[in-house]
Amino acid sequence: MILEGLVTTVDLQGEVNISAMGALVDDRIEQFVLRPYQTTRTFENLNTTKQGVFHVTDDVEMLARAAIHQWEDAPRMFQAESINGLILAEACRWYAFHVTHLEARAARTTLACLVCEQGRNRDFFGFNRGKHAVVEAAILASRCEFLAAASILPQFQQLAVLVEKTGGAQERRGFELLNTYVQERLKGRRRKGGG
Repeated sequence: MILEGLVTTVDLQGEVNISAMGALVDDRIEQFVLRPYQTTRTFENLNTTKQGVFHVTDDVEMLARAAIHQWEDAPRMFQAESINGLILAEACRWYAFHVTHLEARAARTTLACLVCEQGRNRDFFGFNRGKHAVVEAAILASRCEFLAAASILPQFQQLAVLVEKTGGAQERRGFELLNTYVQERLKGRRRKGGG
């Protein structure tokens, strides 16, 4: 099963990177697999330091910001005890991990991760169609450089209805941020003749 979440990594200079990423997990989440592209800072940091923190959250605005790397202010974080990693204070639960195996023969790498510390910051809010719609919109936004506009825009219109009907302020802010990002990216592609 792929569990959507956030991964924090720290580079050798101490700079944190926050990425939205799905992890291939089982029910126990004692180990999992990440599949970042080699062109990402997440891969660069994990390839160098072999450690990070995977977070499960219902804060879809934070997930939206991480998916497109747009932060007004850095989220609150605190230090993990077992690794040189930072934990997002607003996440529901978190899993500090070590990379135990790295397979980098393809553009999208495979990293086997072993959990060495875990914790819970707060309860998960619960199921909400608006929250799920923002997660889907974040995935689409992260792929708008290579998906056709004809594929993205109809899906965004359908997701907008769910956010409007069932979402709250957080979901609306997250969706609007993603929608603006996608519109700007697609407009830029049209100017360059990329459709």
